[in-house]
Amino acid sequence: MIHQYVAAVDQGTASSRCILFDHAARIVSLSQKEHHHIFPRPGWVEHDPLELWNNVSTVVRRALDDAQLKNSDVVALGITNQRETTVLWDRETGEPVHNAINWQDTRTDHLVHELGGEQGQDRFRDRCGLPLATYFSGPKICWLLDNLPGLRRRAESGDVLFGTIESWLIWKLTGRHVTDPTNASRTMLMNLATLEWDDLLLDAMGVPRAILPEICSSAEVYGEASGTLEGVPVAAALGDQSAALVGQTCFERGEAKCTYGTGSFLLFNTGDAPVPSAHGLLSTVAYKLGARPAAYAPRRIDCQHRRTRTVVS
Repeated sequence: MIHQYVAAVDQGTASSRCILFDHAARIVSLSQKEHHHIFPRPGWVEHDPLELWNNVSTVVRRALDDAQLKNSDVVALGITNQRETTVLWDRETGEPVHNAINWQDTRTDHLVHELGGEQGQDRFRDRCGLPLATYFSGPKICWLLDNLPGLRRRAESGDVLFGTIESWLIWKLTGRHVTDPTNASRTMLMNLATLEWDDLLLDAMGVPRAILPEICSSAEVYGEASGTLEGVPVAAALGDQSAALVGQTCFERGEAKCTYGTGSFLLFNTGDAPVPSAHGLLSTVAYKLGARPAAYAPRRIDCQHRRTRTVVS
């Protein structure tokens, strides 16, 4: 019998992990490495994208070595990630133009209030399912384009690329610029109904379409890896909490999961249609597997381990 394995990379808020699973979904190896947090000012939180990439490469190699496996033993790699964290990099050199702006960062607070205008926090909720908040990627992109000299011109000419962390890692592994709907739905730039980048949202936030990745499904082969995982198909990407929903096999409408990490996060599978919430929940994509329709979920967040309430809309 030929033993084959799947590698899962979890690039999280505090560390990067690689777990190798056998055909029975048993863990055969695990490696983890923490990364630095950068705090330029109060309320600003950044990560070094190259450190994240190097740490991912390190934990993958360690996991393979610990299990005494070769690249050819791994049939697929999946990636999950800290979602709204935002990276911009040079298309030609691959060098980040700035540190990654972490999802916890609040520097866009003033910009978010400007974008809301007279309509307020819910100005774009009917299109993207999200309230205007510093949490999401769109305002972070806007801040970078407005505050780094010459960056907007470079972005408009297509010389700069944007990605959340899974997009950055897939590009480093395969050279392909892609994302999946679970991550794209957290940017405030994707139309929740069409699963495509939305021109009205792009125009409102001043984000050039040229910098955006292609939106693919959460489970398909994006390309073959080079480097440490040379030849291994990169075949899945889901944002952290959506990955947990899939990992807990919550594939039926009405099933839910709550996980505890940096905060407490509840997702509830509402099936193939988003359900607007009257109780402050966020509408988001739960997953999209291959060519099948996307599944949706309202989501509750209790950050910093406040008491968790199980609220379902």
